Amino acid sequence: MPQVSANGIQLEYETFGDKSAEPILLIMGLGSQMTRWPEPLIRMLVEKGHYVIRYDNRDVGLSSKLDQAGIPNLADIISARQAGKPPVTPYSLDDMALDAVGLLDALKIDSAHIVGVSMGGMIAQLLAADHPTRVRSLTSIMSSSANPALPPAKPEARAIIGTPAPNPFENRDAFLERAVTSARVLGSPGYRVPEEIIRERAAADAERSYYPQGFARQYAAILASPDRRAKLQTITAPSVVLHGEDDALVPVEAGKDTAANIPGAELITVPGMGHDVPPGLFDVFVDAVMRAVVRAS
Repeated sequence: MPQVSANGIQLEYETFGDKSAEPILLIMGLGSQMTRWPEPLIRMLVEKGHYVIRYDNRDVGLSSKLDQAGIPNLADIISARQAGKPPVTPYSLDDMALDAVGLLDALKIDSAHIVGVSMGGMIAQLLAADHPTRVRSLTSIMSSSANPALPPAKPEARAIIGTPAPNPFENRDAFLERAVTSARVLGSPGYRVPEEIIRERAAADAERSYYPQGFARQYAAILASPDRRAKLQTITAPSVVLHGEDDALVPVEAGKDTAANIPGAELITVPGMGHDVPPGLFDVFVDAVMRAVVRAS
């Protein structure tokens, strides 16, 4: 797959469909490689007449790794936020939004329909707020406004996110079992993915790029991100907010708050949907994106 220089780093990306079609840029979430955007879902968007781009965020997959930044102290970041002080982090979600702008520049794309899940939704929101001319429409999925009054993740979800996974090259079985546990806790209870598929996907992820340091730095960027409600209120792009009613990591109230703060945003909540992109919901995801696209046109 190709790479481009963007915002001072290298980004690995992949494209699907006719380059002359309307572009859709997909932004993945915390610690997840672009391959977590399932190709069948992407093909569905291509069949709707779109040119689809997915990419590895900085510090994940085959994009630039910021080894020189070191491992942030997450407890210090949380303490700084609680004390009302600006946390010190290797980079911010704003930097990651500029990465996406740099990718569009490198691909000579003036504007695109922007779709982000979880952390990717946060980055997509910042793109729409701070770089409005680059955003044709916004689809924010299983994400949040960073409103401090929102309910937290469930304890079991916090435990999964806060506990490092075993090293797959030292204990492959434990690593794959952890992937199954994570999917059971975070995934969609109404749309379960078979365990053998979860194991295959986790093994492929590890083989492509195992880099937990990047997860830590991305997580630091999320923890340090300030309340986005004021920025959301400036968004002018037609917007759709999609959220699972059974999301253990980012409760549905976060999606409702995001939609309430984006002028004219459409909110779609889905019973049985958690914090993943299961095959049983591909139609729902594509429909949400297309609702935003149609509103933009």
